[in-house]
Amino acid sequence: MNLEINRVSNQLRGISEPGAIQPKHGADLGGIQKAGSTDDKKADFANAVKNYVSKVDDLQQTSNMSIKDLLSGKNEDINTVVSQVAKADMSFKLLVGVRNKLIEAYKQTMNMPL
Repeated sequence: MNLEINRVSNQLRGISEPGAIQPKHGADLGGIQKAGSTDDKKADFANAVKNYVSKVDDLQQTSNMSIKDLLSGKNEDINTVVSQVAKADMSFKLLVGVRNKLIEAYKQTMNMPL
């Protein structure tokens, strides 16, 4: 599962890499004025995504440790283990869903006529 989280994280980072298609600086925006610093908004969004990916990874690691503890006999409460595994699974599914929506929105934006 950790490999999957790393792959999702890398794909999310790939959308905002410097090599991605972006408008040229000083391009005519058709009279539209910027409503604030876009760098701040990008940083906030990037931090939010990184924080959520980090939380999902922590849940996955906690889930894996609880499974190992159950198998080794350190923990005998199977309900807690099942709960942690379910929580990690739901968080990962939500992360993948958000990633899919972001990619879909990016593709739709790129296909817009100018």
